[in-house]
Amino acid sequence: MLARIMSYGLMGINGYPVTVETDIGFGVAGYETVGLPDNAVKESKERVRSAIINSGFNFPNVRIVVNLAPADVRKEGSVYDLPIAIGILAANGEINRAAVESWLMIGELALDGTVRGVNGVLPMVIDACSRGYKQIILPAENAEEAACIKDATVIPIKCLTDAVFFLREMIEIQPQIYTDWNRMERYYDNDFSMIKGQQAAKRAAEVAVAGSHNILLIGTPGSGKTMLARSIPSILPELSNEEALEITKIHSVAGILRGKKGIVTERPFRAPHHSASIPALVGGGSKALPGEISLAHYGVLFLDEFPEFSKAVLESLRQPLEDGIVTITRAAAKAEYPADFMLVAAMNPCPCGNFGSRVNQCRCNRYQVERYRNRISGPMLDRIDLHVEMTEVAYDELVSKQEAESSASIRARVEDARRIQRERYYSEGIFYNSQLSSRLIKKYCIMNDDAEELLKLSFNRLHLSARAYNRVIKVARTIADLSNEEKITKLCVAEALQYRSLDAKYWGNV
Repeated sequence: MLARIMSYGLMGINGYPVTVETDIGFGVAGYETVGLPDNAVKESKERVRSAIINSGFNFPNVRIVVNLAPADVRKEGSVYDLPIAIGILAANGEINRAAVESWLMIGELALDGTVRGVNGVLPMVIDACSRGYKQIILPAENAEEAACIKDATVIPIKCLTDAVFFLREMIEIQPQIYTDWNRMERYYDNDFSMIKGQQAAKRAAEVAVAGSHNILLIGTPGSGKTMLARSIPSILPELSNEEALEITKIHSVAGILRGKKGIVTERPFRAPHHSASIPALVGGGSKALPGEISLAHYGVLFLDEFPEFSKAVLESLRQPLEDGIVTITRAAAKAEYPADFMLVAAMNPCPCGNFGSRVNQCRCNRYQVERYRNRISGPMLDRIDLHVEMTEVAYDELVSKQEAESSASIRARVEDARRIQRERYYSEGIFYNSQLSSRLIKKYCIMNDDAEELLKLSFNRLHLSARAYNRVIKVARTIADLSNEEKITKLCVAEALQYRSLDAKYWGNV
């Protein structure tokens, strides 16, 4: 007898339907899985056999063939354990076949019949609902994640016995309650009001966040680079529902949501150590999983001790910074992940950290300083819109009782600027100024005559590349949005050019 059950697989962050066909026939007893299964799928026969027997059901001692269709797409992981087990029981006559064929099933089985959670449930459920598969049986561990989709009827189960009795209508299991996405009140360990002095750096951070521009903080040890960077989440604008779903899909595929509740409600802030490898940062491995840059999608990727990252790792960021996506190709897998993140990098000006210090003497010679800074290539620097210098905070500023501006008031200005950008680019399919192409720069970045003249004079003096020229204009557009200016003024261009002046200072002559 033949039983068919719908299940789902993953390609990157997109789900695709898989039909689990189970056939029980006469012949020499055996068990075979076809349809390009990987090792985890092939090994499912032992998990399924033990789970069925230990749950008190009969495992048929006949010829069993399990086909995973479409047969020309590689199937990975343990997600098919539950539908295979239910398919065998249905084909053996222990469950009504008509009852099982109306449900989509996902889940891994333990040897005792317990149903374990799996990765990537949210993108599977999103795609399933778009195709009309809205009745879903899945692990209780993944239920809240799946219930973020309004149209889905999600039945959470804890063991194989529950699934069988539910399909036999011997027990009733209440569907998981729909988890409505809402903005939660946020609390932060770091606030801009805690940062003493550094007004220029805080202003640069505000500009960077308002337009989602990349920013590099250069300064002596203890000047507040890391504290400023870790305060940036407190001024990030609220997530939209669409952004929250896309972030949650990536985190679901990576397995970060396991054991957590529902949908992601805050923009991600990722801070990998400088020993991170290329697969860890960009993504990869045998299953082509997302890396830190994709986990930071619509959020912040903070790279502290920037020059200490290996040169190959830093160069691997160049294409994602430009395109906002990363494509990972392996012999057994290919995946494309979004990687539209804001890069925040921090570094010392030299190996000892005291170059340009007002307090301590630099111990490095010219060669050491040049070698240290040249770990950051010119093309990489070109992709960072704002370069900001930070020096030691004066004692009077450090002990001052005057309250600095809070993150809440800065965030209000940032959200106003982001709103202006969303409305302006509504028909273009982009959200903020850093995403502007050359064509859109000409269309939306209109400058006053004196602003254009200043930019022309500065182009050769600062040795700007064509890419850096475009990025100066984008930053100037953001500064104009923060000031609610329709056109880019001379002051906007002057401030934007100021954020490129460190190229010559630190990467010119020492």
